[in-house]
Amino acid sequence: MGYIIDRTRTAQGKARPWLLLSAPLLTVTGILLFTVPSASETVQVIWVMVSYNLFYSFAYTIFNMSHNLMVPLSIRDTTQRGGLSVFNQIATIMMSGILVALVFPMVITPMIGVDKSKWMLLMSVLSILALPLTLLEYYFTKERVTEESQADGGQSIPFAAQLKAIFTDKYMLLIYAYFLIYTAGSSIKNISLPYFCNYVLGTYNDGITQTLVSAIGGIPMGIGIFAVWPLAKKFGKRNVTLTGFILYAVGSAVCWMFPHSMVLVLVGQFIKNVGGLPCSYVFMALFADVLDHLEWKTGFRIDGIAMSVYNIIAVAMVGVCTGVFNGWLAGAGYVAPEMVDGVTQAVSQSASVQNIIIFGFVGLEVFTGIILTVLLIFLSVEKNIGKKQAEIKSRREKGEGGQKA
Repeated sequence: MGYIIDRTRTAQGKARPWLLLSAPLLTVTGILLFTVPSASETVQVIWVMVSYNLFYSFAYTIFNMSHNLMVPLSIRDTTQRGGLSVFNQIATIMMSGILVALVFPMVITPMIGVDKSKWMLLMSVLSILALPLTLLEYYFTKERVTEESQADGGQSIPFAAQLKAIFTDKYMLLIYAYFLIYTAGSSIKNISLPYFCNYVLGTYNDGITQTLVSAIGGIPMGIGIFAVWPLAKKFGKRNVTLTGFILYAVGSAVCWMFPHSMVLVLVGQFIKNVGGLPCSYVFMALFADVLDHLEWKTGFRIDGIAMSVYNIIAVAMVGVCTGVFNGWLAGAGYVAPEMVDGVTQAVSQSASVQNIIIFGFVGLEVFTGIILTVLLIFLSVEKNIGKKQAEIKSRREKGEGGQKA
């Protein structure tokens, strides 16, 4: 997909046209993902495998890559781009927070339990809502950086040269490692959240525990909108993110030490999410700085291919982490809830299962927070990014395109 985007030449840009295509694809494949037919186990397994890949490998890949490229391709000014990165994440964080933290545990999950038909209806409605919202993004965005490249004719760079440029640059390798470790930790944490609230901190589907953990722990994500970018402008995106991960590890450690205490878990989640503010809101701005650094270094832009590696990590981690966590649970002897006389019933889990759940939700991120803190020490790409952008602009004005003098 990255190869295709980098070779797309239209008046709308190179990523925006794929946003338009992704709109109906997200809706159709999102519905198929949950409408598993009542058939033999073999048919159901095949349906799940095919629909899962149609959604994540096809529709979501097209959308996620083109959507995330809107930040680095919309504008080159680092201050405005940083603000755009923050606002780009607001919808993702706040809306998912409202749905996951409030609506699902308090209203939806207690109502539908494990009723298959109700889940199909719910997810079909959400998939249909994605269509007009994706179209809105297409109609109200513009690729100014792409227009710069098209104005001087652009370049057709061999695929092998693009890959070499990406995988021989220390900043790009660092930011990929950063994203891989962060995504792995946060994916397993998100997967284990309902298990932690159902079997460790609260009772199955009580409608309260998950709401408190998600909402109170997530309050910093709301109020942090107003604080994170001013801090990033003053102290640097890397420095604020690095400091945040120290708090991230501390907050997770508090939860890990006292997993059965509601008060201390909420305190730990609050601290952790304060620390997670910078990485949630300014990552795309850091990524855009790395893309500009690569353009300065190589003389050509590699947006599509670079984003494709990012997207491989984002999409693959969903499946890998789900498989890893489910494997842990199965190995520890997890017992799933069942429908009995139309009512969802769950059993208490063993100590070994609870330990796996606790590690997945709060223990793992102690280690990822520490590793990311160390990793970010070496990600100093923004130090001279202003000078590099000025040099890129100077080359274009001299008619050299993006090529280094």
